[in-house]
Amino acid sequence: MPLPAVFPELSALDLFRSVVDLGSLSRAAEAHRITQPSASSRIRTLESQLGIVVLERSPTGSVPTPDGQLVANLAGALLRAADDLAAGVASIRAHQSGLLRIAASYTVAEYVLPPWLEQFLAERPADSVTLDVTNSRAVLDRVESGSVDLGFVESPTLPATVDEQVVGGDEMVTVVSGRHAWARTGTVDLTTLCATPLVLRERGSGTRDALEHELTRLGRPMPPSALDLGSISAVRIAVINGSSPTVISRLAVATDLASGALVEIDVPGLRIERRFRAVWPRRTDLTRLAGELLDYLPVTR
Repeated sequence: MPLPAVFPELSALDLFRSVVDLGSLSRAAEAHRITQPSASSRIRTLESQLGIVVLERSPTGSVPTPDGQLVANLAGALLRAADDLAAGVASIRAHQSGLLRIAASYTVAEYVLPPWLEQFLAERPADSVTLDVTNSRAVLDRVESGSVDLGFVESPTLPATVDEQVVGGDEMVTVVSGRHAWARTGTVDLTTLCATPLVLRERGSGTRDALEHELTRLGRPMPPSALDLGSISAVRIAVINGSSPTVISRLAVATDLASGALVEIDVPGLRIERRFRAVWPRRTDLTRLAGELLDYLPVTR
């Protein structure tokens, strides 16, 4: 059955859904990276095409009209189908091409994957890899949506929607700058650590999740945050130049520990060992390159 001659654009429906979800035209415009006047124009065009008013505008925000709420509900299924179509087409292209799309958490992307990928691609000069570096929660979102072929995470727990292969591991250590008072003794008890503000990764990071997971297992509270930062490198620099400790990947601070820029602090009773895992959608056929990379990587129990 052909579509009507005048049919609203998917991008306009997507913008409208964002206004409904966010409660503000300006916030929706920001999320879609367009100006507010452009967003207003698109909504007016959408209303003209539909023949109904979909939003009630006021100085405090925008809310859907009753008819607009019905449109938003109906548009949700259409937009999800469009996302599925886009992911499916991208997957078809990836199967046919020599492109491997990877998303990896910061620790894995910065300290583990580069030598593996360099050696892997050296044997496949016609193939290529794109690497999206983000936190573990966002990696899992990309894997589940099909926007990448393979993910690498350091989270202690995984959803039931993915399969996994352990490809390595790491230990997390408590560190301070060489000027910190703890550096003189080299040790601190767990109660003191849990009461001390730390430089932390942002929520959704595998590093932060691993610390929270272990402290919960021990029945201890999560330390307060002195500063939340979006990358391992930013955490390192903040601790080296500041006055707060952190709990971080040993891989990430090996050079700093060797140079004395950071000092490892022993915390009796706290030991955090974690596994790096490759993840992909459960019951999904891997692309050629994703399967070859998994076969190439070490398998760790």
